[in-house]
Amino acid sequence: MDSDKKQISILGCGWLGTPLAAALIQKRFSVNGSTTSESKIPLLENLGIAPYLINLSENGIDGNIADFLKDSALLIIDIPPKLRGENKESFVAKIEHLIPYIENSAVKYVVFISSTSVYGDTNAVVTEETIPNPETESGRQLVTTESLLQTNTHFQTTILRFGGLIGGDRHPGRFMAGKQNLENPNGPINLIHQIDCIAIIVKIIELGVWNEIFNAVAPGHPTREKYYTAKAVLNNLPLPSFNHSSAFAGKIVDSTKLIEKLNYHFTHPLI
Repeated sequence: MDSDKKQISILGCGWLGTPLAAALIQKRFSVNGSTTSESKIPLLENLGIAPYLINLSENGIDGNIADFLKDSALLIIDIPPKLRGENKESFVAKIEHLIPYIENSAVKYVVFISSTSVYGDTNAVVTEETIPNPETESGRQLVTTESLLQTNTHFQTTILRFGGLIGGDRHPGRFMAGKQNLENPNGPINLIHQIDCIAIIVKIIELGVWNEIFNAVAPGHPTREKYYTAKAVLNNLPLPSFNHSSAFAGKIVDSTKLIEKLNYHFTHPLI
C-alpha cells in the first residue's frame, strides 16, 4: 500500500474484523469499521475505530457506504454469507451492490475473506491450483464472489481462503466435548487461529501482495479424533466419542504458498 495512504476500511467488524482493526491502529493506520448493530458503535469508538452503521442486503445497501470508503486505499471485506435458516440472502447480490461504490472510491486494493469450503469434500491435498468444487451454496457463492472481485480492473484483490476459525471465544475444546458417535474420526483438521488470521492480513498489507489467492490454514493436520480428544483432556472437558464404521477422511488444505510468499511463520501450528 502507498505509504501516504494510511486509511483502511473494514467491512464487517465482527469476531475477526474488530481485533484486526485494533491491530492496524497499533500499526498507525486509521480505520473505518462497519457494523450492522447500533449497540456496537460505542465499542468501536472506544477502540479508536471510526464506526459506520452499514447493512448489505440482496436489495441494496443501508448506510453511508460512500463516506465509509472515502479516502481509504484499502478495503477489507469480512462479511460471511448468510445462507442458512429463514433469513438467507444472496451473498453475490450483496457484493454486486457494493462493487460500484468501490469503483467510485479511492480504494485501490481489496482483501476478501473467503473460505476453504470452495474446495468441497475430497480425499486429497488441495492447493491454490486446485480447481474449486464447492458442495454447499455458501461455497458456490464465495467462488462467484472471488471471481467478481479479482476480475474487476478498478482495484486489485487478494483472496484469503481461511480454514475453520479458532481463538478468542471460539474454543476448540468445546466444539465436540461430550458429543457421542461423531462421524469421520480420521478426517484431517484444517483450522487457523485468530492471531494468525490477523498477522497474515497485516503482512499482506505491509508487503503489498495483491492479485493473489492464498490458502490460510495452520500447518499440521491431526485427525478429528486425535485433536478434539486432546483438547477435551487439556481443558478437563467430557471426552467426545467417534463412530469408526465410516471410512471417509477428507481434504488437507496446503498453505505452503502463503508461508513461502509471505515468509510467514504460524504462531499457532496444529502439530
